[in-house]
Amino acid sequence: MNTISQNNLRLHRKRRVRAKISGSASVPRLSVFRSLLSMKAQVIDDIAMKTLVAADTKETKAKNDVAGAKAVGMLVAKKCAEKKITQVVFDRAGYRYHGKVKALAEGAREGGLKF
Repeated sequence: MNTISQNNLRLHRKRRVRAKISGSASVPRLSVFRSLLSMKAQVIDDIAMKTLVAADTKETKAKNDVAGAKAVGMLVAKKCAEKKITQVVFDRAGYRYHGKVKALAEGAREGGLKF
């Protein structure tokens, strides 16, 4: 019996979503990566293939929990404000919009990003 791992299912969802959304210089993509050790976020210009802003839980010296994810979202928003980025497209990378991913999005919104 063949079983498909949870990560393979997530990657399939990620490819499906990435076919529909893309970041540009005017409206970049806010991409989220969640692991057992940290939470990472990047603001990416897909046309130029460049990462404009990045942040993770190690940089904020926060734990890898909901509060730490919110702190990462606030830090990303602060860095985006320094680079005059106000609007982004949110890419949850196949993760459910729940828990840490939702907290990161709410933190970014509180920091001033619009998506």
